[in-house]
Parts: sequence; structure tokens; C-alpha cells
Amino acid sequence: MDNTLTRKILITLGFLFAYRVLAYIPVPGVDLDVIKQFFDQNSNNALGLANMFSGNALRRLSIISLGIMPYITASIVMELLAATFPALGQMKKERDGMQKYMQIIRYFTIFVTVVQAIGMSVGLMHMGNGANGAVTIEPISFVIIAVFSMLTGTMLLMWFGEQITQRGIGNGISLIIFAGIVSGIPRAIGATVSQVNSGAMDPMVVVGIVLIMIVTILTIIYIELGERRIPISYSRKVIMQNQNRRIMNYIPIRINLSGVIPPIFASAILMFPLTVLKASTNPIALAITDALTPGGLLYNVLLFALVIFFAFFYASIQFNAKDIADNLKRQGGFIPGVRPGEQTKEFLNDVASKLTVWGSIYLAIVSTLPFILINGLGASFYFGGTAVLIVVQVALDTMRKIEAQRTMGNYQTLGNLGL
Repeated sequence: MDNTLTRKILITLGFLFAYRVLAYIPVPGVDLDVIKQFFDQNSNNALGLANMFSGNALRRLSIISLGIMPYITASIVMELLAATFPALGQMKKERDGMQKYMQIIRYFTIFVTVVQAIGMSVGLMHMGNGANGAVTIEPISFVIIAVFSMLTGTMLLMWFGEQITQRGIGNGISLIIFAGIVSGIPRAIGATVSQVNSGAMDPMVVVGIVLIMIVTILTIIYIELGERRIPISYSRKVIMQNQNRRIMNYIPIRINLSGVIPPIFASAILMFPLTVLKASTNPIALAITDALTPGGLLYNVLLFALVIFFAFFYASIQFNAKDIADNLKRQGGFIPGVRPGEQTKEFLNDVASKLTVWGSIYLAIVSTLPFILINGLGASFYFGGTAVLIVVQVALDTMRKIEAQRTMGNYQTLGNLGL
């Protein structure tokens, strides 16, 4: 392993360690026992799902209780605006414009974080009664302190994610979510073992859960490694000019072009109304909350539809057929049987759209079906489809990045040796 790769891995691990340390720093002015008891009573609903994505920081009311979700929300909104407004889309493509684009995302992240922090602070003030309440200091002071604490925590996580992406290995934001979910798996396993020991869960149920997880993991690996390779031909002149260099003779298009973003954002969209309605005593609001409880029919139908929607949306952003066609034409390459330029763009878009249909259905099924089965067996969110999907996808993506870094290091070594 070369020094550059080792340094990148150590930087990544260092930031992830700092993230886990922040998860144990609570917001001042709260009674953690009251909050812990509240989350123990709501471990199998939307709050439990939000706690999973935060890496148990929400259960401890840490300064990073909101997690990285505000940043993801701001990024998705900006991507949607960039796809709608050409000027903003052009800004994203330019080098100086990209810096302004990222700055806008940061400012919007601050806005989203402040709004969510105020809502959470107000909700905490209504948790418990009198001396048994969750808030132990004067309400207005608590709201101010809580908002600034959570804002600081979220901005630190955003910075961690950007630093990991730039200086470490892999996608920083995905790795932070990955680390949060993985950190809760030992606790979930321990709770399952305790249920088996106490007789609350049959050992054969555990066997069923393990089999479902194995099938889910194998399916994810098989689909994520699948790709359509479109052959490319080059003119004889181009081949002669690059005879000492490797020229890619195919365009790889993955089945799942959108990655892990669709299930993450779909879950975030569904968690918001559930969290808001949870504090209401209105019969209609309570009926909606029951219907949208994770594991219920309506929740899974909406999750299925939202995952498909965001899969198509994010794939259209990630895969730019026009840029690929222009670069191919500029390099003197072409797809056999397809004219360079506009026809190549249409051909690539058609292939990508067909693959995205199957990729989105795969994401939607993996996000819902394993969770339905596991939830029916009484298991935790951590063994469900969304959690397993995120963990496996991020692990595969990080492995690809490490392998690419190793390959690059081997090329540099051969170049220095003159071989």
C-alpha cells in the first residue's frame, strides 16, 4: 500500500472518529434520562428511523442530532433548481461557478438546520411535565442554545464530509451516514440476543432474519456490480497517435446510476411529516401517523414511489449523455452503427433510461421488501432494506475508490521506473 493511499485512509478514519465523538456531546440544558426513556418508547416508529440515520445521536440529543440530513436536503434542492434553471446549471459546470454553487448549498444548509433545530427545541419543551420535563433551563435560553449547538454540529459534519471527499477516500457524506448506521448495529444485535435469551423471540426467527439479510446483501452486490458496456471504435489515426497509451474501448453504464441517494432522501421526506404529527393529539393527525408508521402499507407504498422518483431524478443529473457524446466526438471515437453527436447522445440517453427503469425498481424493492419481512418478524430498523442497502453500497463504492487509488499508484511507480 503506497503512502498516499495510507494517508487518505487515515484522514478518513480520523474524521469518522471525530464524528462519533461528537455524537456523545449533548445539547446543554436537557435531561438525558427523559429523552432516553422517550426514545425507548418510540424505537419502532419514525423517531427510531431518524435516530438510526443520526447514528444514535438523536437519542442522546447530541449537538449532531440533526445529522447530515439538512446538507443532503439542501443539495437535492439545489440539484433540482440547477436542472430547472439553465443559468444555475451553467454555474455548476464552471470552475469558479462551482465554488459559488457550493457556497449557496452551505447557506441553504444553515437555513434548513435552523428551522429544524427550532422545531425540535420547541418539541422538547413539551416533552414531560414540570420537574420531569426534558428541558431543565429557561425555555427561551434553551431554544437559543439548542439552535446554535445543533447548527454548529451540522456545519461540522458538513465540513467533515467535504474534507473526506477532497482529502480522504470515498464520498464523505455517504461515509458519515454509513458510520452512523454501523455504529448502531452492535446495539441492535445485542437487543436481539437479549430477546432470544428472555424467550421474547424464537431462535428460528433470528435464522429467518439472517437469511433475509444474506439474500439482500447478495442481491445488492450483484446489481451494483452490473453494468452495460457500450463498445467504442476509434479511427486509425487516433489509434496510431495513442499506441503507447491505454484507450477505453467501451462506455460503462451502471444499472443503478443514482447510487444510494434515492432511499436516503425518500426516507428523509417521509420522516418529516411523521415527526411533526407525532406531537399532535388530533384524531385525524393520529390516524395519519399510524398509517405512515414505518412498516405500514401506506408508508411502504409511498417509500416505493419516492425511491423510483428520486432514482430517475438523480440519474438524470449524474449521467450527462451530451457531455459524453461531445467528448467522444472530440477524441475521434464513435459507437459502431451510431452517428457521432446528436444521435450518440440520444442513443446513450435511451440506454441509460432503460437501465434506470430496472435500477429504480431494484432500489425500491430492496428498500421496502426486506424491511416488510424483517419488521413482521419483530426485528430492528438496522436489519431492514434501507440500512443494509446504504451500508453495502457505500462499502462497495469505497472499495472501488481504494482500488482505483492503488491502480493509480502502480501506474505512477511504473512511470518513475521507466517501464
